[in-house]
Amino acid sequence: MMTNKLTLLSVLALTFFSCNLTGNRYDTIIRNGIVYDGTGADPFLADIGIRADTIAFIGDLSEARAGNIIDAKGLAVAPGFINMLSWAGVALIEDGRSQSDIRQGVTLEVMGEGESMGPLSPRMQEQMKKGQGDIKYDVSWNTLGGYMDFMQKKGISCNIASFVGATTIREYVIGEDDRDPTPEEMEQMKALVDEAMREGALGVGSSLIYPPAFFAKTQELIELSKVAAKYDGMYVSHIRNEGNKLFEAVRELITIAKEADCRAEVYHLKAAGRNNWWKVDSLINIIDSARNEGLAITADMYTYNASSTGLTAGFPPSLQDGGFDKLWKRLQDPEIKKQMMKEMSSDAIDWENTYYGAGGGEGVLLLDFRVDSLKKYIGKTLAEVAAIRGKSSEETAIDLIVEDSTRIEVAYFSMDSNNVKKEMAVSWVSFCSDARSISNEGVFLNTSTHPRTYGSFIRVLGKFSRDEKVFPLQEAIRKLTKLPATNLKIQKRGELKVGNYADIVIFDPQKVRDNATFEKPHQYATGMVHVFVNGVQVLKDGDHTGATPGRFVKGPGWKE
Repeated sequence: MMTNKLTLLSVLALTFFSCNLTGNRYDTIIRNGIVYDGTGADPFLADIGIRADTIAFIGDLSEARAGNIIDAKGLAVAPGFINMLSWAGVALIEDGRSQSDIRQGVTLEVMGEGESMGPLSPRMQEQMKKGQGDIKYDVSWNTLGGYMDFMQKKGISCNIASFVGATTIREYVIGEDDRDPTPEEMEQMKALVDEAMREGALGVGSSLIYPPAFFAKTQELIELSKVAAKYDGMYVSHIRNEGNKLFEAVRELITIAKEADCRAEVYHLKAAGRNNWWKVDSLINIIDSARNEGLAITADMYTYNASSTGLTAGFPPSLQDGGFDKLWKRLQDPEIKKQMMKEMSSDAIDWENTYYGAGGGEGVLLLDFRVDSLKKYIGKTLAEVAAIRGKSSEETAIDLIVEDSTRIEVAYFSMDSNNVKKEMAVSWVSFCSDARSISNEGVFLNTSTHPRTYGSFIRVLGKFSRDEKVFPLQEAIRKLTKLPATNLKIQKRGELKVGNYADIVIFDPQKVRDNATFEKPHQYATGMVHVFVNGVQVLKDGDHTGATPGRFVKGPGWKE
């Protein structure tokens, strides 16, 4: 009988010891870090314990054990950053490491500005194959959810999420023509949005400056947003005009939010063109007024005074009816070419002339060509190439587009640096890159890029928080983490909190720095020491580990 009692006591003691040991053991412990939890609260000293993909403990773990222990003494520990506007879709197919953003602390790439990677009709799949440049890939999916699942299975270092693009929906049903949808077509468009929302889309994204998105009337966008609203989705937009009709454009977004009863966000907040720089204070006041009325209106931005898009953004949308192929043919007509050159030099009222807003050819930097013979012009301004060719900047722009048979990626220097800082300081503004996430090797070196590809987020911490004192570090981190996660209604991310996913960044606040310039853009940021995505370390001592734990982060409408 005594033996049985001793055996029972031994079993109980062993069970207690095992439970205690399990409770004090973690996969990773981050010790001695200065914790910025993402809420904007003051930082505090603490350890963080990670089990599997989850933050299991925050506090004193001096007696606990782990297979991976990181000493973060003197370093900031924060939630992973959220890129509110990413064009990483194709780049991640080529290289899933997401290096230019991971090395800045970005753990979630949010895509879908107007165009999304689905849904795709057979015609759109063929166009996607035809339009491929240096990166070649099979278009094996036809829905947005299909693409996202494909990427997760392929292996990516970052998490990904996406809006469904209003442009993509329009092209699927209508094509690229300048006309309204019929009632039947409108129902088909709404059904496609519904499908995307059930697959996990965050809402509807539009880019109304570009044809064919420009052809969509406000009511069309309201109807699509109503579908997203059923799933608690958001409407987010590159508004119809960021220059001469900036106020009217932001009021359109507010109208869509009100009529569709949904949250809304302005992509890359700005006042473009010197003649419009004075409008920033009024722009902020318009959005503040809408917020005071109870509308959930927010914005994001990149941290530079130059935008980047196609050279064709300096052409009137009326001449782009039917898509790029028809535009390309029109540009070869001498009379249309003459008209186009005149339009480019005008301060247009009914459309946004990004070429004019940048001050003409001297404010336009050439970033990318498909044709090898034109790649020698990468890194030059349009004015410099025009001088080489002995023509005007306007004629040179048209000739280059015809010769390259693409829209040609360029940077437009059209914003005021003081306005950039003013916008950054607004409490409801988060951050984006409006760029791909790439590596500084391989096919990515065949083209130039905007330095925001490598530096938009690290500048928030270094240049603007530390050096220029635009906001304290805890506020910078809030705007990179909890603010966008809350706006998107993403669960269990954006805050260092027990039970949340372990998307964690560790950096040196005194050393973080953006190194990319317009002259030499392919340079990684420095000062980010460690990065975890879903509990897996993807950056260790500043070097990429090659790990690919990234997931498809689904919107509020998705049901398991």
